[in-house]
Amino acid sequence: MAGNDLGSLLGSLLGGGGGQGGGGAGGILGSLLGALAGGGQSGGAGTAAGAAGGQNPLGGLLDLLARSGLADQAQSWIGTGENKPVDGAQIAQALPDDTLRKVAQEAGVTPEQAADRIAQSLPQAVDKLSPGGALPQGGSLEDIIRAQKL
Repeated sequence: MAGNDLGSLLGSLLGGGGGQGGGGAGGILGSLLGALAGGGQSGGAGTAAGAAGGQNPLGGLLDLLARSGLADQAQSWIGTGENKPVDGAQIAQALPDDTLRKVAQEAGVTPEQAADRIAQSLPQAVDKLSPGGALPQGGSLEDIIRAQKL
């Protein structure tokens, strides 16, 4: 499944495995980005995030976070300075409930635990995917991740 491949790539980017059952940092981010790219049940959030980010659901996720009041944090992850933290409650508030539940179910954790894991790993993942201070454009997220590997 594409979400598992994406989770493995994100896990290697973050310096750890994708995790069994998607429970690792890469796996949970892979599930989230997969859900937002169109795998979401309602289609509304997935379609909005996918359209905003084009082929790259990461851009859509960051747009979603920015519209939820986390623009400063999201921009700090892309920029070259210090990454501003975000907590699980902020992530849970920003994400559609059905998306967070789906990601949590795939990871085998509660929605609160999923939000906490996303909050812990997302800043680092975005930072590593935007080494020049801007999100890479074009190509799939998998291609962008592969290109960033050292």
